[in-house]
Amino acid sequence: MTISLHEASVGVFVPYLENLAGLLDKAAADAEARKFDPAVLLNMRLAPTMYNLKQQVGEANRHAIVACALLAGRVPHIFSDAEPDITELKARISATIGFAQALPRAEIDAAADKEVAFTFKNGSQRKFTGKSLLLTFSVPQFFFHVTTAYDILRHAGVDLAKKDFLGPPG
Repeated sequence: MTISLHEASVGVFVPYLENLAGLLDKAAADAEARKFDPAVLLNMRLAPTMYNLKQQVGEANRHAIVACALLAGRVPHIFSDAEPDITELKARISATIGFAQALPRAEIDAAADKEVAFTFKNGSQRKFTGKSLLLTFSVPQFFFHVTTAYDILRHAGVDLAKKDFLGPPG
């Protein structure tokens, strides 16, 4: 069986971004039920040197956007530096989904052997083929950040289960 780069990128990122938005809905409901400011959750982290919840969500978005943009040969969408609340994080997830879905499928699928360069926040770059970017870097990075966001919320006592992470059976 052959799968395309589009299926392995957009086809993977979109449903898990939708699941991530659902996790944020549950986080907001939990904060309301327990009568505390949801910003407490957004600023939580698992360890002092790890990103907090809002940064984990931001990194999941960033890896999905940059991977898809590099594969399609487009300029990645960039979000403002403003401090997001849960509503804004969900809007950013929605924008990420829209960006990825709007990219030309054929260009993403044709990028397996194309040389691309991922630029890190510090400005350094790492070169990949489209296929290696996706399979050895972007997808693992994306899942690291989505999983860590889930773990932060579970650790905070938000009532989540694995099905919230995985989403509905497909």
